[in-house]
Amino acid sequence: MFRNQYDNDVTVWSPQGRIHQIEYAMEAVKQGAATVGLKSKTHAILVALKRAPSELSSYQKKILPIDDHIGVSIAGLTADARVISKYLRTECLNSRFSYDRPLPVSRLVAMIGSKSQVPTQRYGRRPFGVGLLVAGYDEMGPHIYQTCPSANYYDCKAMAIGARSQSARTYLEKFLDKFSECNMDELVKHGLRSLRDTLPNEVELTTKNCSVGIVSKDTNFTIYDDNEVAKFLAMIEGEEKSPGAGAEEPAAAMEEEDKAPQDPQVAEPEVAEPMEH
Repeated sequence: MFRNQYDNDVTVWSPQGRIHQIEYAMEAVKQGAATVGLKSKTHAILVALKRAPSELSSYQKKILPIDDHIGVSIAGLTADARVISKYLRTECLNSRFSYDRPLPVSRLVAMIGSKSQVPTQRYGRRPFGVGLLVAGYDEMGPHIYQTCPSANYYDCKAMAIGARSQSARTYLEKFLDKFSECNMDELVKHGLRSLRDTLPNEVELTTKNCSVGIVSKDTNFTIYDDNEVAKFLAMIEGEEKSPGAGAEEPAAAMEEEDKAPQDPQVAEPEVAEPMEH
């Protein structure tokens, strides 16, 4: 990524058909702390890595409750996530007040897409710099959705976003066929193993830097933080990381927008130096 004459505003198209401000917002998601979401036939879970700005501060919350049946985990700008989560809570309350029923997860995610699309098309606005993994349970069963700053959203069987998340996605792809039949404990173990693969070799998952969120038909969305996570971490204690996990992602694994042809640069006009008299 580098600055050029086509990235001054979100309304400017480049000759290659790209909107650089949206790509920069998606880059902010890639630099956020990793988070993983996966589902079985009965449960949907979120596992997130928490960061602390310094040793003197507490860890930032990465999993946010929205309603009894929905929660989100975030990667990117936490302040933007707070704005979106407040909007989601309001919509869920409106549904219960107006229709006396919980809002379907798919409809809520579509609302996120509509809200995220507006600042990608209006002058003077910027896209939200946060990506969400939405876990929920409704009449259609458990759901995992991914949303992007580009206003796209995807229904997923499992997904990982954030820094070094390619290692987690590799793990999820390897065991994808097993998730649907897993019970809650097995599903959490898979989530923690995939999240652990995003960490550098010298860092381990602890009760301080890890959060777990779980929702099912009979259980409201519940977040486990700090000492509550210990029982889940104990289930994978002593296991080794997947081969190759913790290594830096190779340059060849860069996203497609980084590999796209660069936009042409217009040369600055040369200014003739004044002649000496």
